[in-house]
Amino acid sequence: MRFYIVILFFFVASLSRAQSYSLTQLEASFLKENYLLLAAKFDVSKAEAEIVQEKVWANPSLAVSEVNLWANAGSETLSPLFGSYGKTQQVSVELEQLVETAGKRKKRVAIKRLEHRMAVYEFEELVRELRKELRQHFHHLATLKHSQTQLVDMVKLFQQLEKQYQRQVQQENVSKADYNRVHNELLRMQKDLAELEADAEAGLSTLRVLTGINDLEIEKLSVAESFVSRTLLVPKDITNLIAEQNIGIKKQSTAIEMAKQHLELEKAQRTPDVTLQLGYDRGGNIMQDFIGLGVQVDLPVFNRNKGNIQKAKHQIDQEHLTYTALQRELEQTVLRCRNQLLKYENVLNQWTDGMEEGQDGIIDNYRKHLENRQVTLMEFMDYVQSHREARAAFLDLWQDYNNTFEELQYLIGKDF
Repeated sequence: MRFYIVILFFFVASLSRAQSYSLTQLEASFLKENYLLLAAKFDVSKAEAEIVQEKVWANPSLAVSEVNLWANAGSETLSPLFGSYGKTQQVSVELEQLVETAGKRKKRVAIKRLEHRMAVYEFEELVRELRKELRQHFHHLATLKHSQTQLVDMVKLFQQLEKQYQRQVQQENVSKADYNRVHNELLRMQKDLAELEADAEAGLSTLRVLTGINDLEIEKLSVAESFVSRTLLVPKDITNLIAEQNIGIKKQSTAIEMAKQHLELEKAQRTPDVTLQLGYDRGGNIMQDFIGLGVQVDLPVFNRNKGNIQKAKHQIDQEHLTYTALQRELEQTVLRCRNQLLKYENVLNQWTDGMEEGQDGIIDNYRKHLENRQVTLMEFMDYVQSHREARAAFLDLWQDYNNTFEELQYLIGKDF
């Protein structure tokens, strides 16, 4: 029995170590577990509830007045209400119902529908913003993972060199200065590795919040091993897609429609509403039990709502100008990102896997030459430094390339 428990333990442990997360898996967890998205969905639900509320008619009002608690000496005798009670009881009851004219209620419902559409767009915008943030952090961590792999190997290499040079110093075969150079370079690499790990932990913390995966580690990220071109995925008619897909443009189009609906509502406000009245009066008129009908209408003599109508017209003009400015800005930004993406790719295409493998092989050869004293320590360290800088430049460019591609997808509002 104990043997099976041990086997099960190692099986579970191997599964946990084998667990890896691709970008697609992280996005799926993000859509399911992110609390900001779950909370933002309630804004859409609230906007739907406001549509339902706006469809409801105004409640009628009931007024009860002129109720006497006692009778004076000059009161008349009326027929009792029930039994022998109510012979001197007076009461007035009035029922009123507001009836809105010129389709005001329907116009407000139309505005609420547009507000609901705006809430949906804002939710979609939040999803795309957070998804872009998730992807860019993933690409950043991918470069850090590659950098960490290289830097760990370099640290191991210089740790071995330090031990070798320490023995050689004790045997007086090399100078103390050469040992100090190796030791100082090792310290600098260890410092760089510590900073890299701190940077990775900050990025992982963000991904954990976005995806809800609390045990996410950089070793569990499934990242690409080499550069993959993505420019072929970019549509040729990219500027034409802005009006169709960009969330900001959609929101601004909705803002124009809302401004037009507000203008229609303000025009409708010129027509006064009607209040229907139904009254019952007991003992307050020439009739003992009087039932009367009435109508109340405001007379539009002084207020024709001209100011609010003019304001609504200005709002439409303002929204149109905002739409044009936003469209032009987006077009220029999209073109700039696309051109920058092409420039990045032209540089990255010059960096092949064969070149990278050749540089790693040269480091091994340089180390052998160093051990055989065919190259000096300074020449070896200079090449190692240049190799690290070239590799870091490639990874930075690779990250900028991927981030620019994600920015382009975000601006268009569509994944390519």
